Amino acid sequence: MCVCVCVCVCTVASVVHTMSEGEVVVGVTSHCDEIYLLRWKASGGDEVEVYDVITYRLQRCLTVPNARGFNDMTSCEHCLCLYIADPGVECIHRLDLQGNAQQWPVRDEPVGLSVNADHNLIVTCIEVRKIKEFNPRGELVRHVILPGNVINPWHATQLTSGQFVVCHGRSDDPVHRVCRISPDGRHVVQWWTLGFRHWSVHCAQSLGS
Repeated sequence: MCVCVCVCVCTVASVVHTMSEGEVVVGVTSHCDEIYLLRWKASGGDEVEVYDVITYRLQRCLTVPNARGFNDMTSCEHCLCLYIADPGVECIHRLDLQGNAQQWPVRDEPVGLSVNADHNLIVTCIEVRKIKEFNPRGELVRHVILPGNVINPWHATQLTSGQFVVCHGRSDDPVHRVCRISPDGRHVVQWWTLGFRHWSVHCAQSLGS
């Protein structure tokens, strides 16, 4: 079933502006004075809509060539580009702000994207429980295998300490949580379990510490 999604620009207490409804929204990011909205369009075409951050008016659209599907999008202020995860062909699409496109293989299904302090792209690969780090040229810097109890990871962010914050768990998994993981990926340092009525915090001592 296809669901139309709109994007709201909010403060803590109220909705400031609601963008127009349309195809399913799978990613949103911003850079300087523009908001980039990624929509899934089964027919292809212009998938990234660019809005003015002040007026919220549509400025232009960017095409993602050879795309098969979208999971997430992020931007890099240092490299002046957008990154889009494509699980259909297991690749990353890199677009500059004028819409010029490149792509490089991940060789696993990418689901979550973020950029670290070194301006490298952090790609979360759900099926193989890995985090892959790529430089802006698309070269693999390293991969990190997550602990066995971190099942179905969706998104990872790298802290300045080198540790990762990872959210994991599908709807039918017994555990859904956010973890802080050691830089080498071997140890869960801390985790937060989110329940319907409470939020409990658990700390696990790293092995060898």
